[in-house]
Amino acid sequence: MCDTQVIRKDGVTLFAKNSDREPNEAQLVVRVPPMVGDKSPKLKTTYLEIDQIPNRHGTILSKPFWIWGAEIGANDQGVVIGNEAVFTKVQEKTDGLIGMDLLRLGLERGGTAEKALHTITRLLEQHGQGGICGYRDKTLRYDNSFIIADPGEAWILETAARHWVAKRVVSQGAISNCLTIGHDFDLQSEGLEDFARERGLYDGKGDFYFNETFDTWFLPYFSGSHKRLACSVANLNGISRQPAAAPGDMMNSLRSHQSRSFHHTRRKNSDVCMHAAGYIRRSQTTGSMVSQLDASGSHHFFTGSSAPCLSLFKPVNVDPLQDFSVLNRDETSWEDSPWLAHEHIHRHLLLDPRHHAEFTASRDKAERAMLATLLNNRLAPSTEDYRVADRIVADWEQHWLERYRKEPFKYTAFSPYSLYWKRFNRMLGLEG
Repeated sequence: MCDTQVIRKDGVTLFAKNSDREPNEAQLVVRVPPMVGDKSPKLKTTYLEIDQIPNRHGTILSKPFWIWGAEIGANDQGVVIGNEAVFTKVQEKTDGLIGMDLLRLGLERGGTAEKALHTITRLLEQHGQGGICGYRDKTLRYDNSFIIADPGEAWILETAARHWVAKRVVSQGAISNCLTIGHDFDLQSEGLEDFARERGLYDGKGDFYFNETFDTWFLPYFSGSHKRLACSVANLNGISRQPAAAPGDMMNSLRSHQSRSFHHTRRKNSDVCMHAAGYIRRSQTTGSMVSQLDASGSHHFFTGSSAPCLSLFKPVNVDPLQDFSVLNRDETSWEDSPWLAHEHIHRHLLLDPRHHAEFTASRDKAERAMLATLLNNRLAPSTEDYRVADRIVADWEQHWLERYRKEPFKYTAFSPYSLYWKRFNRMLGLEG
C-alpha cells in the first residue's frame, strides 16, 4: 500500500510519496546515468522484454531490490512519478509491465510530465500490465495509478487493465490504493466506455464514472485507503493555507499517524506513515521521497530507509560526479545497503520507544539544517552546498547507527508485536 501527494503553489511544485511494501523488502536509492546512442535492441523489464530506445534520461530511483522498475523517482528533466496499487475488477492474469516498470519507463523516456504520461499509456496499451508484485507474497497482483509532475504541471493517471483516464492537477492532488477519478477526466483511452459495456460494468446511461465502474471495495476498505486519502487531502489543504509551501511540510505529511503515541503497536492501516504489525497490518513504509520543482531546478530528498517518522530525508541530485550517502552502490545489492543499516535504528525504536523524543528532536534539527543549506537562498545550491548538506545527514545517521548497531533488541515477553518483529529480525539477519 502507498500514498502519493502533489501540490502546486506560487510557481512551485511539491511532490511526496510513501512506498509501502513488505517489512523485509529492501528498497534502494540508485542513480542511473543518461544514455545516448544505445544500440541494444531489447530491454528486459521485471517480467517482459520490450523494445529499447537509444536515448534515455538519467534518473534517480527508489526501488525494491528485486525488480527492474521503481516505486518513486525523478529524471534529469525535472519529472517525478509515484505509483499506487489499485485493485480493479478487470485485472489481467497474464504477465505484462508491472506498475513500477511503467514508472521507470516514463522517467527514462519522458522529458515532461505530459510526455511521461503518454509514454506510460502507450506502453500500457501495447503490453498490458500484470505480474506478481509481492516479494514473498506471490499472490499479489494489481493495476496502478500514478501522479506525474514537473515544474509546470501535474497529472493523475489511473488505469484498469489496458484502459486509463488522466486528470490535470490544478492546485493539489492525492492518490492512495483506490480509484479517485470519476467523470471529470481530461484524457482517456480509446474505446474505454465500450470496454466497460462489454464487461457488463456500464449500461451506457448517464455519466461514465471511472472509479465507480472499475474499483473494487474489499482491499481498499481493509487497507484503509480512503482514510489515508482523506488524511493526505487534509494535510495538503493545511499546506495550501500557509504563506509558502516547503519540502519540510511534505515530509511532515508523509509522517502522519492517527495516533500521536510513540508506541507503534497502536498504529493503523489508515496511517499515511505505515507500520507493519501482523496479518491485518502487513505493509510497512520502506522508502519515501519528497521533491521541490521550480524555476531554480529540481531538489530531491529520499529517506532510503523504512518509516519516515523514524528516518531522516537525505538530499541527492542528478550530477554523476557527486556522491551522496543515501545512494546504494548498485540496483540489487542490499546486504550492505543504507536501507539495511538503518533497520538497526528503525527496529530498535519500534520495539523500545523510550528514546523516541530524543531521536525525533535530533532528526528535526539535522533535517532543518540540511534544508537550510540547500534551499534558503534564491540561487541554485552549489556543489559545496550539497556536500555540506550530505555531511549533516550522514553524520546524524552514523551517530544513531553507532548507538544501536550492537545493542540487543528489547522484546516484550508474551507480546505478539515483539514476536512478529523478532521473526522478521531473524529472517533479515539482524540477530542470531
